[in-house]
Amino acid sequence: MQYKPVIGLEIHVGLNTRTKMFCDSLNNPDEKRPNWNICPVCMGHPGTLPVTNMEAVNKVIRTGLAMNCAIARNTFFERKNYFYPDLPKGYQISQYQKPLCEHGALAIKSGKKIRITRIHLEEDAGRLYHEGDASLVDYNRAGTPLMELVTEPDLENGQEVRDFATELQLILRYLGVSDADMEKGLMRVEVNISLTKADDSYGTKVEIKNLNSISAAAASVDYEIKRQEELLEKREKVVQETRGWDDVKKVSVSQRLKEEAHDYRYFPEPDLPPLHFEESDIETLRAGLPELPSQRRERFSRQYNLPDADIQVFTVNKPLGNFYEHVATEILGYARETSPTSELGEDPKLCKLAANYAITEYQKHVAGMGVDAEHTKITPESFAELVRYIADKTISSSAAQTMLEEMFRTGLSAEHIIKEKDLGQVSDTRALESIVDAVISANQKAAEDYKKGKEASLKFLVGMAMRESKGKGNPQMLEEIIRRKLGP
Repeated sequence: MQYKPVIGLEIHVGLNTRTKMFCDSLNNPDEKRPNWNICPVCMGHPGTLPVTNMEAVNKVIRTGLAMNCAIARNTFFERKNYFYPDLPKGYQISQYQKPLCEHGALAIKSGKKIRITRIHLEEDAGRLYHEGDASLVDYNRAGTPLMELVTEPDLENGQEVRDFATELQLILRYLGVSDADMEKGLMRVEVNISLTKADDSYGTKVEIKNLNSISAAAASVDYEIKRQEELLEKREKVVQETRGWDDVKKVSVSQRLKEEAHDYRYFPEPDLPPLHFEESDIETLRAGLPELPSQRRERFSRQYNLPDADIQVFTVNKPLGNFYEHVATEILGYARETSPTSELGEDPKLCKLAANYAITEYQKHVAGMGVDAEHTKITPESFAELVRYIADKTISSSAAQTMLEEMFRTGLSAEHIIKEKDLGQVSDTRALESIVDAVISANQKAAEDYKKGKEASLKFLVGMAMRESKGKGNPQMLEEIIRRKLGP
């Protein structure tokens, strides 16, 4: 029997506000000292009153706008009542009846749109640390702003879960609302999964928690689909429960029976006033939205005619993409000067060549230095100049490597380094023929092997000629001269 997976996601995101959700304690996920950023308000002491952090509210609304959600004009906070050792109040201030954002959508790589049910705001709980038979609690995270995004059950497999979570993480970073670092717990993915039956009715829903990476979320889905299929094929019952994910064994494990919403006894938070937004408030936030990843991909394709793989690198690595944009602007300006009738000038490959060097060589040096791609000694103007020298064969590819290293070290221009290091490529026919004659004379066996049809010998001779020219010879011209002198 065939079953169709029905998958919805609940994703919690720790917002990067300066202070916690309802008090002035610092919101610092990197704080290592336990119970350091706490106060009577976030610890739920009697007589204390919470105050809403509007920075967090605005960050949630901006996220909702980025995913075309409807924004609530009137909303309020509620108490979600349950007991857990790291929940100091004995309840969590959250939203249930009227979330800040509803009815949006996010398109994944395949083009499929995943509907967003709701995005609401709440406060986070603390952390438990288990040591032997004892459990320790750290309340530093308790009360920090936590955004929860819930999707419709539109996903069908692990790859779609991976694509959705990856794109969401990127959007959050572009918006600047969260670092969304899963290793630090700043983005937590929970999966709800069931299998539809032959009559299209939904099966029993299982929730999977403890997913500490996007790859773990994808793997858990594929495993759980298989597990539930095997149970149903054996006519056994799928239990509605919360399961955890063992990332070592790559299996889900039962944790507890799942609670329903009414178990939390929601009621309006009496200590916080309702929130009201004018249309002008929403439009101000909408006007402040940055370019989003999907918009950047479309623009890079249109403006720079790059392949999808390059565009994805420049989208995921935003600082590198920003640097490339400055370089491409210089290149396009130069191209328009030399060929005003063509958008990319006489050589449409210039932007692609710049992308190749930015993604490979430039990024390699940036990674080695441990700096941001936009904050090196190399200016975009100088890098564009280097690309032009490579394109018009003023320098060889090996010379370009040397120049780039020197540019990273000194910040000097490409033109300056060419003159200082005498790196200009030799393209003078007479000079190159003299080099080729010397190489053939010194490597008679390789020359004879090439005449017998061994192409590898040609590469060897070109390499020897490049060494003889100290890397300055034009390799294409050297190969052409060798072929001419030794025959077809």
